[in-house]
Amino acid sequence: MRKLIRVNKDMTTRMKYLLSTTFILLSICVYVNGDEVEVGEVKWQRDYKEALAESVTSGKPLFMLFQEVPGCSGCQAYGKTVLSHPLLVEAIEDLFEPILIYNNRTIKQDNDLLKKFNEPAWNYQVVRFLDQNGKDIIPRKDRVWTVVATAKRMVKVLEAQEREVPQYLKDISNTLDEPNVKEALFSMYCFWTGEQKLGSIEGVLKTEAGFYGGHEVTRVWYDSKQLKLDQLMAKAQKFKCADEMYISKIDRATLGKTRLLIFELDLKKYSKAPVSDQKKQVSRNYKTLRLTDYQLTKVNSWCRINEAKAKSYLSPRQLSQLK
Repeated sequence: MRKLIRVNKDMTTRMKYLLSTTFILLSICVYVNGDEVEVGEVKWQRDYKEALAESVTSGKPLFMLFQEVPGCSGCQAYGKTVLSHPLLVEAIEDLFEPILIYNNRTIKQDNDLLKKFNEPAWNYQVVRFLDQNGKDIIPRKDRVWTVVATAKRMVKVLEAQEREVPQYLKDISNTLDEPNVKEALFSMYCFWTGEQKLGSIEGVLKTEAGFYGGHEVTRVWYDSKQLKLDQLMAKAQKFKCADEMYISKIDRATLGKTRLLIFELDLKKYSKAPVSDQKKQVSRNYKTLRLTDYQLTKVNSWCRINEAKAKSYLSPRQLSQLK
């Protein structure tokens, strides 16, 4: 009986050992396979010499990420946003040779590259762009941690190498976070038409269907450097999408006399229309794509009247996914 108990105890101990060992091995596999949140969804190369050789063959510059893994909340946020943005991931993989360097591990190949490029260990993320000789194409820069800032530097690198810059990469910079972005509301008979017509204007970054003071309105965000308010107003009137206009008091002071009824904008009186009323022109096949707000605005304006124009705002991968 004692022998039987001892055997059972031995078997239990062995099972615990096997289970713990299996768990550790699985953890290592996940870790090595690159499922680290800090590096996002990009398919990274790890061998610098191989990446450089591929760069010579392809002509593509190196997108060299020095990253802390596992890292702080900032490193994780960078992986979740910048390195997981679908269009940015596509551009990094298709237009560059992406290579990942860990800056906080005792791995010889990583430590050698930290010394070679004079990069500090245990540092926040830094991206450097190298040519086929391993030299910086543009100066190294710290704290480039947003999608827009990263996209702008990628465009700058491609232009410096006289390589083609796809429109979808340029359009990533069309964000509402820039200080030159302003907004206006236009009331009209149908906000579906408003979104379609006003969204087609060059310089308009986003539209939204909504209600203001009991009227259907289209809310418009626009780049004031590219499109002046009086130009936007004139185009809206031409499209018959401007029974009334609502703008800020400061913007109202910049306009002269006009026949259009213009009122001061109070966003407390505004409410967004239901999702079912947003981007009503977008056809079913486009709805399967992960589009940015800017892309969705432009596709909504063009897909039913000029599909070639609508497709011009998509990336190659998005085009391949169209049903």
